[in-house]
Amino acid sequence: MPDVPFVSFGPMHGEISDSLREKYEEVFGTQWYIGGTEVARFNEEFAAFCGVAHGIGCGNGLDALVLILRAYDIGPGDEVILPAHTFVATALAVSQVGATPVLVDVSPKTFNIDPVHVESAVTSRTRAIIAVHLYGQCADMDPLREIAARHDLRLIEDAAQAHGSTYNGRPAGSLGDAAAFSFYPGKNLGALGDGGAVVTDDAVVARRVATLGNYGSEVKYVHQERGVNSRLDELQAGFLRVKLRHLDGWNERRREVAARYLTEIQNRHVELPAVADGNEPVWHIFATRARNRQGLMDHLAAAGIQTLIHYPTPVHRQPAYLDELGHGSFPEAEAIARTEVSLPMFVGMTDLEISQVIGAVNAWTP
Repeated sequence: MPDVPFVSFGPMHGEISDSLREKYEEVFGTQWYIGGTEVARFNEEFAAFCGVAHGIGCGNGLDALVLILRAYDIGPGDEVILPAHTFVATALAVSQVGATPVLVDVSPKTFNIDPVHVESAVTSRTRAIIAVHLYGQCADMDPLREIAARHDLRLIEDAAQAHGSTYNGRPAGSLGDAAAFSFYPGKNLGALGDGGAVVTDDAVVARRVATLGNYGSEVKYVHQERGVNSRLDELQAGFLRVKLRHLDGWNERRREVAARYLTEIQNRHVELPAVADGNEPVWHIFATRARNRQGLMDHLAAAGIQTLIHYPTPVHRQPAYLDELGHGSFPEAEAIARTEVSLPMFVGMTDLEISQVIGAVNAWTP
């Protein structure tokens, strides 16, 4: 094991291990494991956390995006604009409903979708924009909302990495028409398995998302739509309720780690992430850039520090999308894919571990 792992759940889960075990015993004792009170309460609590009226738990973050698109009747013949630099799930959701993903380039500073490129990508077939809040920093939503309003488009948040981040004082999840979250274990708010949620202020969309995720049924054995099975289970909802109570504090600890990195890493060969005005990130990922990426990663590995890359292959270069999107040119996304290096970032990092990372980065020369 490295001296400083990229991520560790030990310190975070150690704080709440008794509460997690108590929640397990509580849910186990109810003998009700799907669609019970834990899910209902988590839906309410997470919606309130995001500053919206409705929350609907589902199977995972990809399903959350798919359910939103289906709830807005987006499908074959439609186009959806999304960033070229994102995890592939954003594009997969569009493909799963039969619509066409339309990629646009991203900001070289924040790595988020660049509104400058969005307007020129709008056509008569465009139905929605998906704004990804990458690495825990919100996309620039005000200009995106203006574009969406001007062209009568839906503005959807892919907030899978942004639990608790804010934009001009408003939380992720409340910035668009609807938002998709993932509770993959490594997220800032992670289950002990898989899970996801849709949040929105639109009661009609919320009801349809819930129906589609429950086999297209509101009344048992009556299926008004061809839905799917995508439900957050009681046990994961219970664990998430426990964790949600600690999330603000955990996010603040991530900000403390990021603040030290941003202040104390001083190496002209390493580009640090930028925080856009009005943003308060939650630092799901601390993404740096280096021209000689492999050299930096090898140097840090030799110093006992684990790093990762998010993401080495842009969507349009993925084998699954070469035939459809491979002709595109997105220079900023491609440059980020060649140079991005993610440093360790997790709740419970010790001062010594943070200092070890900073010292090793500062000692590196290409």
